[in-house]
Amino acid sequence: MSLLTPESVRKLQRALYAKAKAEPAYRFYALYDKIYRKDVLEWAWGCCRANGGSPGADGQSFAGIEAAGVEGWLGQLAQELRTKTYRPQAVRRVHIPKPDGKSTRPLGVPTIKDRVAQMAAVIVLEAVFEVDLTEEQYAYRPKRSALDAVRTVHGWLNRGYTEVVDADLSRYFDTIPHHELMRCIARRVSDGAMLSLIKAWLEMAVEEEDGRGHKRRTTENRDNGRGTPQGAPLSPLMANLYMRRFLLGWKQQGWNCKLQARIVNYADDFVILCRGNPAQARVRMERMMGQLRLTVNPEKTRTCKVPQDSFDFLGYTFGRCHRVTTGEAYLGTRPSKKRVASLLSLS
Repeated sequence: MSLLTPESVRKLQRALYAKAKAEPAYRFYALYDKIYRKDVLEWAWGCCRANGGSPGADGQSFAGIEAAGVEGWLGQLAQELRTKTYRPQAVRRVHIPKPDGKSTRPLGVPTIKDRVAQMAAVIVLEAVFEVDLTEEQYAYRPKRSALDAVRTVHGWLNRGYTEVVDADLSRYFDTIPHHELMRCIARRVSDGAMLSLIKAWLEMAVEEEDGRGHKRRTTENRDNGRGTPQGAPLSPLMANLYMRRFLLGWKQQGWNCKLQARIVNYADDFVILCRGNPAQARVRMERMMGQLRLTVNPEKTRTCKVPQDSFDFLGYTFGRCHRVTTGEAYLGTRPSKKRVASLLSLS
């Protein structure tokens, strides 16, 4: 299947984007019927198939679906969505090692049916919300990348923003509060069926093994009213929407000007680059994160001054470098030690 977005889907996305851009206060009331369109579901399947991945809690694989017939499978999913009989299944939780090799990161693996349904929703919702995301956000967005974020950080450093708050949030994806997140979504979406579907995905049960081969299911996300599982297609968009509240608040309260502080954000990672007083920038940031019911990791959050000190961001170390030929010092970037070690472990 071609990885180029079908023209009919592009046309839909362009129309939604244009409406959202032209009317910043507009709330979309008819989105749910778009997600079970044949072309949208087929494109959602193609995106999920290209990403691959293991089966979810139901054990159904891509190969098994293809053997039975993708067209019929998508037709059944469309019917369930159309008649509102679709119900999300449990997310299979696995733990993958972090680069430090000492800890793991929980990753949610939804069933393929849930992945395709979520991807169809993302295809529609992304076009609505893209116009609202801030210039500081670089993750999971069209024509933006981690490398663009790295270049932006380097640019601010070279403009004299060398006092840095190297921030770290504790379990950001797992602690996003549902009620506040749904308010972010409802600011643009008034379609009750779409809102109900998103809430159902946020509250999906989690299935994991207990280490002795037994499986257990929990409803911790629903019980705690928090979290969007990493690994689900909807999760990146939800993470961006909630982080937007902090980034907008930072500018609306005037800290970017008062403290001469600029933020560069990629998913749950961000740095604050200042011309001075990074300690006050850190205090303001921590206070705002508390208001958003998010937790700053005090052990991993620090302030530093470049180039005397260095810091890591998105696999790169920013600080003093030396030219190979002359030994001359300059402010530059280089792959971080963790990133190099991670690449070496794969070779």
